[in-house]
Amino acid sequence: MARLIAMAANVSEVDPRTRIELDDHLASRQKKGLLQRLSAPLGGFFAMGLDTLRVMFKRPWQWREFIQQSWFIARVSIGPAIFVGIPLTCLVTFQFNNVLREVGAIDLSGSGSAFATVTQIGPVVTTLIVAGAGGTAICADLGARTIREEIDAMEVLGINALHRLVAPRVLASVFMASLLNALIILIGLSGGFLFSVCLQGATPGLFVSNLNLLVGIPELLHSEFKAIVFGMLSGLVACYRGLQVKGGPKAVGNAVNETVVYSFMLLFFANLFLTALPYSLGLVGN
Repeated sequence: MARLIAMAANVSEVDPRTRIELDDHLASRQKKGLLQRLSAPLGGFFAMGLDTLRVMFKRPWQWREFIQQSWFIARVSIGPAIFVGIPLTCLVTFQFNNVLREVGAIDLSGSGSAFATVTQIGPVVTTLIVAGAGGTAICADLGARTIREEIDAMEVLGINALHRLVAPRVLASVFMASLLNALIILIGLSGGFLFSVCLQGATPGLFVSNLNLLVGIPELLHSEFKAIVFGMLSGLVACYRGLQVKGGPKAVGNAVNETVVYSFMLLFFANLFLTALPYSLGLVGN
């Protein structure tokens, strides 16, 4: 290595074979550095996730922190969930009803509205709201604590920050994601009912009676399971980025922006996997 560096200092005197060897060595080092920069955050995230799951139900339970964070996430998420869920459901119902009207089956609109709301709209809107509203707030809170060195002070005092701060926030994200999913499904079905009956001429009784034509208890449980997984992933991403902040207030803002991007990327990949796998195994859709 020393010989290569010494030769690189005087490039004009390096023969072509040595120059090729030097270029290959530098390219190899750059590739290793890139892999390390990509793998280190992933490794840290999974390590923190495993440690959080290990201490999540360890006594003493942080009930007060859990209740405060649940109420905080609910306060910033319920309003956006309502205003996002209703237009999405109405849009899907409108398009599905146009197809049904062409074949003279407008009274089956309840089945399409229920299928879209339960299987996709509910979990996806939960993903957007929990990551965009709740996750950013969690990241900003932990990031501010980190730059004020409160996390370091807790570690000096022997307090496990994962048990004291991270676990209650992840549990609150899981709890509120499941509730938001149920709320969005209820609001979406109500909006689809009003839209189909009042604007597109569907029969109210047939709309309600066909709600369980394509979906049932397995699909509803599958939707709730996806919402729980999404809430846990969103909470873990927000907590990890908040605890990894280095610098001043600007770094906290950057971490909040990264939380939204990383959460959306991770949750949409998880949605693809969690949607396809149960249907492939025959757990739902029969």
